[in-house]
Amino acid sequence: MGRNGNPDWRMPAEWEPHSRTWMAWPCHRALLDSLGAERAFRGWAAVANAIAGFEPVAMVVPTGQAETARAYLLEDITLYEAALGDSWMRDFGPTFVLDESGALGAVDWTFNGWGGRTFPEGAANALIGAFVAEESGAMRIPSKLVNEGGGIHTDGEGTVLLTESVQLNPNRNPSWSRVDIETEVHARLGTEKAIWLKGGLHADAGFWGTDGHVDTLAAFVKPGVIVAHHQPDPNHPDYHATRDNIAILESETDAHGRSLEVIPVTAPQERFCDGEPLACSYINFYYANGAVILCAFGDPQDAVTTGVFAELHPDREIVSVPATVIFEGGGGVHCITQQEPVSARKEA
Repeated sequence: MGRNGNPDWRMPAEWEPHSRTWMAWPCHRALLDSLGAERAFRGWAAVANAIAGFEPVAMVVPTGQAETARAYLLEDITLYEAALGDSWMRDFGPTFVLDESGALGAVDWTFNGWGGRTFPEGAANALIGAFVAEESGAMRIPSKLVNEGGGIHTDGEGTVLLTESVQLNPNRNPSWSRVDIETEVHARLGTEKAIWLKGGLHADAGFWGTDGHVDTLAAFVKPGVIVAHHQPDPNHPDYHATRDNIAILESETDAHGRSLEVIPVTAPQERFCDGEPLACSYINFYYANGAVILCAFGDPQDAVTTGVFAELHPDREIVSVPATVIFEGGGGVHCITQQEPVSARKEA
C-alpha cells in the first residue's frame, strides 16, 4: 500500500496481457457527414474485428444503435449501450492500472474535449470513463488533470512519455506547472520519470487535432526501446519537429537509468482530406494479445514498416488494417482502442 493507506497503482505496458479491448462506435455527426457513415462504420469495425481474433472486444455504442453496430461487427464482440458523442475511446475512456495485488483500477482523467474543441456539445464523452470503469468492475480513480489517453505512453517500468503541447497547454491545464503535472501523472500511473517531447505533427494542430498527442510520435516497444515517427523530407513541416523529438529521446534515459534505443519509423506519403493534411503515423499502432495491429495507408512504406515491427516482435502476428479513413476523422488505430489489462479479480 502507498501513503495514507491508498493502493500503489501501475499502468502496465501496452504489450502486457489484456483482458479485453474497449472501443466506441463512430457516431459524431460531423465525422459521419465528413467520412460517410458506411466508410466510418467499416473502418472502425475492421479494427474491432481484427483485434477480436486475438482477445475479447467491448464496443460502447450510442443508446439505440446496437442493431446498426451489430451488422458490422463479429458476433462475439460485446456491445454496451450508453450516451455517447464520439468514437475516440483512448482519449475519453479510462486509463487502466493495477495495484500491487493485481486489482483493477481505472484512472478517469478530466476530459474537456481536446482543449474545448468539442465542448459543451460533447460533454457526454466526459462520463464514458466512469461508465467503462463500472462495467469493467474497476475501481474508479478520478483525476483533476485535464488529459487524454493518447497524450501518455509508458513502458510499464516507471517511464512515461508526455508532450508540452498537450499537458502544458493553456487550453487544458492553465494553472498547472510541469512539476504539478508530473506529480499527478506519477501518482496515477506509478511512474517515476517523465520524458517530455515539445510538440506534435503539424496536421495534429487544427480543429480536428489534439495539439500533439504522443501516440503519433513515439512509443515503447520494450523497456529501453522506442519507435519514433520520422519525416525524411526536409521540405515537410514535420521534418525539424521529428528530428528534434528523436534527438530528445536519444539523449534521455528511462526510470532505470538505461539509455534509450530509438528506432525511426518513416512516415507514409502525406495524405489530405478536403484539402487539409492528415497526421498519418505508423506509431499509432495497438498491441493485442499475440499481435500488433498496424495502420496501413496503401503506401509503399506499409511493407517496410511491417518488416520493422515483425523484427521487433518475432513472437507476435503483425496485422495491418486500413487506417486512412480513421485518420480522416482525426486519429488512428491506437486512438480508437483502450486496453484493459489482465487483473486478479477476487470473488466477493
